[in-house]
Amino acid sequence: MSEFRIHHDVNELLSLLRVHGGEGAEVYIELLQKNRTPYVTTNVSAHSAKVKIAEFSRTPEDFLKKYDELKSKNTRHLDSLVYLLSKLTEDKETLHYLQQNAKERAELAANAATSSSTNFSIPSSTSKMSLQELEELRKQLGSVTASSSAQQPLELTRKILRDKQNKKNSGQPIPVFPSWVYERPALIGDFLIGTSLSTDTTVPIGTLPLASQESMIVEDLLYVLIGVDGRYITAQALVGRQNRAFSLDPNLDLSIKELVTRILPVAASYSAVTRFIEEKSSFEYGQVNHALAAAMRTLIKEYMILITQLEHLQRQGLLSLQKLWFYIQPTMRTLEILASLATSVDKGECMGGSTLSLLHDKTFNYTGDSQAQELCLYLTKAASVPYFEILEKWIYRGIINDPYSEFMVEEHELQKEKIQEDYNDKYWDQRYTVVQQQIPSFLQKMADKILSTGKYLNVVRECGRDVTCPVAKEVIYTLKERAYVEQIEKAYNYASKVLLDFLMEEKELVAHLRSIKHYFLMDQGDFFVHFMDLTEEELKKPVDDIITTRLEALLELALRMSTANTDPFKDDLKIDLMPHDLITQLLRVLAIETKQEKAIISAEPTELTLSGLEAFSFDYIVKWPLSLIINRKALTRYQMLFRHMFYCKHVERQLCNVWISNKTAKQFSLHSAKWFAGAFTLRQRMLNFVQNIQYYMMFEVMEPTWHILEKNLKLASNIDDVLSHHTSFLDNCLKDCMLTNPELLKIFSKLMSVCVMFTNCMQRFTQSMKLDGEMERLTLEHGTMLGPPTEEERAEEAAKKKLTNKLLAEHADNLHLTSGFEATINKFDSNFSTHLLDLLDKLSVYSTNDCEHSMLNIIYRLDFNGFYTERLEHMSAERSQKAPPLLPRLAVPAQ
Repeated sequence: MSEFRIHHDVNELLSLLRVHGGEGAEVYIELLQKNRTPYVTTNVSAHSAKVKIAEFSRTPEDFLKKYDELKSKNTRHLDSLVYLLSKLTEDKETLHYLQQNAKERAELAANAATSSSTNFSIPSSTSKMSLQELEELRKQLGSVTASSSAQQPLELTRKILRDKQNKKNSGQPIPVFPSWVYERPALIGDFLIGTSLSTDTTVPIGTLPLASQESMIVEDLLYVLIGVDGRYITAQALVGRQNRAFSLDPNLDLSIKELVTRILPVAASYSAVTRFIEEKSSFEYGQVNHALAAAMRTLIKEYMILITQLEHLQRQGLLSLQKLWFYIQPTMRTLEILASLATSVDKGECMGGSTLSLLHDKTFNYTGDSQAQELCLYLTKAASVPYFEILEKWIYRGIINDPYSEFMVEEHELQKEKIQEDYNDKYWDQRYTVVQQQIPSFLQKMADKILSTGKYLNVVRECGRDVTCPVAKEVIYTLKERAYVEQIEKAYNYASKVLLDFLMEEKELVAHLRSIKHYFLMDQGDFFVHFMDLTEEELKKPVDDIITTRLEALLELALRMSTANTDPFKDDLKIDLMPHDLITQLLRVLAIETKQEKAIISAEPTELTLSGLEAFSFDYIVKWPLSLIINRKALTRYQMLFRHMFYCKHVERQLCNVWISNKTAKQFSLHSAKWFAGAFTLRQRMLNFVQNIQYYMMFEVMEPTWHILEKNLKLASNIDDVLSHHTSFLDNCLKDCMLTNPELLKIFSKLMSVCVMFTNCMQRFTQSMKLDGEMERLTLEHGTMLGPPTEEERAEEAAKKKLTNKLLAEHADNLHLTSGFEATINKFDSNFSTHLLDLLDKLSVYSTNDCEHSMLNIIYRLDFNGFYTERLEHMSAERSQKAPPLLPRLAVPAQ
């Protein structure tokens, strides 16, 4: 069970039990994950648990009856549930709480029922009902009872199954028997109610001597044993799924009647088996049930041969009632077992794998009774033949031929092209899925390998290569499971190797992953320098004004001008302008399969116009079957990492541009350079932060994780391992780059925003100085010199330059004083320091509480000289003082 499933189940249980307060579900989830152990139910533990609950129950007969009913239907995990309930009976405190909770829930339900309006009028206890009203009420109750207990007509059942199968196999309708097969009840071989053996007048058996009575009853029994009513023994009409009952002439001698009642269960079993054979022989019930019915028919033929021999003896006057009882006894046990199996399959509505599970369990339950076990083994082998034929095609060739939906693997109509378009597309997970109720119990442990084996071969087949397992052998049912387990293991190993070699060698999976790493994880430095230089002006525009074809052309130019030109897959790289920023994209991804998904997806786009830098991302063309690994989900994660790092690179370039433009300020001798020095210091702190964050992400997160991925890919034995390692690589990168923690991401986004606003402010100030400076120069240096300058002209020019610089310095001071530039810089400094300290503090908390020690490296890099250590310790001390006292681990619900 996955961590998410445990979390969901615990929350559901807490909600049902109305448990509030305490530390929530996390405490219980942690306890479950620490203490859970694999549990295998044995017959001994299940039996002892059943006995314990029966002893504890106020109505043990009802409990045992319900248990037997569920067991006959082959209910999954029944014994595990019974074992859990038996453990609960030992916990008095839990039992008391559950009883109290049940009482409260019943009271709430009663109050809700009382407050709700109803259309029924209940007569008062004092009023009397007339005989007519009483009779009408009795009829209504009788009709309701009859309709609830009536069995669904077989024709309707067959039609429902036929429609379901025809829908699945469109274009290939399921064959059906002609209608006259069902319209002629005499063909069934079971009793025809309402008919008699002969039109002759029946002699009252009570008037006959004992010998004649015995002779007449023996003749009747030989008819009844093959499904035909006798003169003095007749079958009663069936009600629902009840066993066949018989009526005996009341005047029959008691000694004869006693012996007859011992023989009649054989006729009842024959009737049940015959009905089962005729019903399950229909195509609609599947190949497994059809094979089981055919095997039972073979056994019934042997039974009919015995009855024929007994009839021959009876005609010769050599068959007495005692001899009939003697000859029929060996068959009685066989028919009893067959009838029990038929009834269980009927009750459980079993088909395919569920039928085989029932047969297998019955076979094991008869351990110690060699004759019964041999019979069940014969039936299970016969019924498993069509199932194993489907299994062989699946594990040896990757083909499913299951027209009756009996196999454990179900195919769904999904388009593999969508794996490149839809983030939430689950082609690999949902194209073929396991149907739990169709897994035979003897293949339960191998279900995942059976699913994977066929999936692997199917992928190779869809690429145009026909594959057949060279170690293919016929799979035959046996009580020694190791025989077919070994065959499945061999087929699985072959399929794993074929697909893995196909992807790794022929389709060059690792080379494609390296190519994606070059561009999405930015490990091609010269390519990005060229690309950002070429596209800087274009990406500053609003996203609606950007011409995608121009960006594509610039991308092509950057690829050709850099070392990326040697990449054989560079043409698969494309430009993608996203409709929303990185934060929105993350929220949309995190909301998938949650209650907020619909609201976020249907939300209107942000009113703020995105710039090209905010919307820019790469995309990558991946063809089948590599799209199984590099699917839309994986590419979206790569895009989020790229957009995160690309924006950091953009902020770094902006800060460097501020440094370049501020170099011109050194030529001025300003009167108050203190505020300008503060701006330079802040810019350097911001640049140090951004560069260290980039270094951390690239060299302390992505590179080490990538090397682990490459090492794991070399050791992978199947495609599921490759998928798992690749997903783990991306998840670790996203987590360590703070993209999965909304709180950290929010602080980091604020820091980036402060840096961008600071660069814009400095660029505007520098631009203003340049414009005003040019105007002063034009005013003071107006005019041109004709010919080479004289000494007097040179002295005049130097005086003019000195005056110009003085005026520019005064202008800069005036600009500073009028615009409040020093206050602006101080505000930027304060905001940046606050957010940075907040980030470092949160990183320290998460790295300690969640054991995410890799994030400590950010603190060590940014606080390399202990500048922030003292302030962080002060914040930690304040937080510990404000922390509330610890609550108990388990909260007791309010009674």
